[in-house]
Amino acid sequence: MKTTETLVWIIYDIVADKPRTKIAKRCKEAGLYRVQKSVFLGTIERNRLDELRLQIEDLTDEEADSVYIFPMCEADFRKVMLLGQAFDKKMVTDEIQALFL
Repeated sequence: MKTTETLVWIIYDIVADKPRTKIAKRCKEAGLYRVQKSVFLGTIERNRLDELRLQIEDLTDEEADSVYIFPMCEADFRKVMLLGQAFDKKMVTDEIQALFL
């Protein structure tokens, strides 16, 4: 069976330190790459993305926190415009940098 992966951005603004740290850890464990302090990017299997979404949902305060999960096809991703220091180059792997070239 062929696995279906999707390119995804996860962007969040989490008020409390503990859940924010746990969310970052879950994103890293899922194989996503941190491109800014509260922004992760990478490819992930769709069922793993659903699992990650549920984990993040459990860690967020619905009244105070914001989380955006943007799945993208590669063609749309190539249309992304980067301005200024769009991501922290020290945090971004060659694999992610290659997506922008």
